Amino acid sequence: MKWRRLNGQKIELPIKEKVEQTIIKETNDGHQLKVCIGTDSQVKGGTVEFATVIVFLREKKGGFMYISNSSTNQKMGIRERMILEVAKSVEVAYALCDLLDKYKVALEVHADINTDPHFQSNVALREAMGYILSMGFVFKAKPDAFASSSCADKMV
Repeated sequence: MKWRRLNGQKIELPIKEKVEQTIIKETNDGHQLKVCIGTDSQVKGGTVEFATVIVFLREKKGGFMYISNSSTNQKMGIRERMILEVAKSVEVAYALCDLLDKYKVALEVHADINTDPHFQSNVALREAMGYILSMGFVFKAKPDAFASSSCADKMV
């Protein structure tokens, strides 16, 4: 995965190294951090475009994020697309979890899935929640899943 900052600046280091540098810098600056990881997707023509974000929240002092975009031409239904979003987020969370544990940084995985059964994305709620929780991560869905439903949504 290729990562960048919101201003478009490419992140040249492997993401785990960059996240560790970020945690050290932010902690040295006196910030208490929480990391939220989420993915959103949009179908554009025959292509499904994804954006995965790592959001760093500074307690009472704002936040920032790293972004990775990808796409596929594979046709898929809403359930499959929602689960693929979750899988992308879990992949990143899994790669970073031991690092975040080492520095005692809280982690949440956000799913762009609505808890209201009247919305299409709700068809994948149980599977997504089970997947994320079984990996040992804190799970958030809409309306609390801002990393996926707000941050990643703006990056697709």
